[in-house]
Amino acid sequence: MAIPSPSLSLNDLILRVLPHRYPFLLVDRITEFVPGTRIRGFKNFSAMDEAARGHFPESPLVPSGILIEAVTQLGAILVLERPEMAGKLAVILQIPSAKLLRPIRLDERVELEAEAVKLKPVLGELRGRLYTGGELVGEGQMRFAIANAKDLLPE
Repeated sequence: MAIPSPSLSLNDLILRVLPHRYPFLLVDRITEFVPGTRIRGFKNFSAMDEAARGHFPESPLVPSGILIEAVTQLGAILVLERPEMAGKLAVILQIPSAKLLRPIRLDERVELEAEAVKLKPVLGELRGRLYTGGELVGEGQMRFAIANAKDLLPE
């Protein structure tokens, strides 16, 4: 079942599922959600973003690692939104492929997409894509493990 626009708000599913908070929360809004299959959303980057401040100050670009993290966070929502995943975290194990097709400037909205390739109880694989203005600007795959949050996070 797809949840179409209007977009789910940042204060709903994103904050409920992800442990990340400012300045490292990299999903602003969810725009499409097909549970267990695909999720789309976006992140508006600006010169004020802590995650990118100081990265090529003369030509402000979003660091590629931050872009990978943004699509990974969106994918974590896809994986962890189910009730049986309460108290769990998705931890990146491997990024077998990732490519940025052009640099992303700090004033651009990055449309994020994550699609389930494999979902198992403790392991999975996602395919991620990045777009700006409808143009594909990055893509990759990531493998992850599901872990108990209490085993990884300080109390």
